[in-house]
Amino acid sequence: MKTRAATPPTSLSPSRAADFMQCPLLYRFRVIDKLPEKPSAAATRGTVVHAVLERLFDAPAAERSAGRARGLVAGEWERLLAKRPELAELFAEDGAQLAQWLTQAEELVERWFTLEDPTRLEPAERELFVEARLESGLRLRGIIDRVDVAPTGEVRIVDYKTGKAPRPEYADGPLFQMKFYALVLWRLRGVLPRRLQLVFLGSGDVLTYDPQEGDLRATERKLLALWDAISRATETGDWRPKPGKLCGWCDHQAHCPEFGGTPPPYPLMIQPRLPEPRAAEEVAAPEAGD
Repeated sequence: MKTRAATPPTSLSPSRAADFMQCPLLYRFRVIDKLPEKPSAAATRGTVVHAVLERLFDAPAAERSAGRARGLVAGEWERLLAKRPELAELFAEDGAQLAQWLTQAEELVERWFTLEDPTRLEPAERELFVEARLESGLRLRGIIDRVDVAPTGEVRIVDYKTGKAPRPEYADGPLFQMKFYALVLWRLRGVLPRRLQLVFLGSGDVLTYDPQEGDLRATERKLLALWDAISRATETGDWRPKPGKLCGWCDHQAHCPEFGGTPPPYPLMIQPRLPEPRAAEEVAAPEAGD
């Protein structure tokens, strides 16, 4: 398979923003080096479940049953496998493992019916690709699982998560993603979403948040600061690892200095930058006559 040439990043999505905040070096490996990663059974299951929940709304409201949804799982898996044959390696050695994996996906889909009633929902958008350019020039992009619009015009953004709900002290991460989507939709269509809703199928929890304009402006400032840091790292080639609890699941340990590895040669041209300005009190006053 031909490797795509390395290019500087030109946009920001919630996933890539999360990568940089988790570990700048991980961002580099994924976005600039484009290093391959092994397929994940959990991520693949999430893709299948999302596809089922999207396709279910193709049926008339009265036919959107849990049984129908469960019946879509195997077909969506086959559809995904046809697009990405490499996923077959996930279960190449164990047919029973595939059967168990499909059952787990069916259980997640069925749990959704205890959290929302699809017979009473008519989404305005499903798997909506959104892209907006801020005044600064930063391009934001992403895919929203579902957008609901009430008869009175209020907008709700819904995102499905196949994992468990985080403890309250760790809820900022998922909410950041939702505020990202809300900001893009606001800048794109001029509508401030009334509600952000996270549906955690793994634990059967629903987390909601009603954003204010100030929330989205703060999110925009955070993204601009984040993009400035990404741009600086892109130009200088200074991508530092940030060790954390998720390092054990990283596919790139062989290239990470924290594990004794060496990153591949930096594929972009390094652009030296002037040193950061010193604090005012550190700058000596000019001599008379200078």
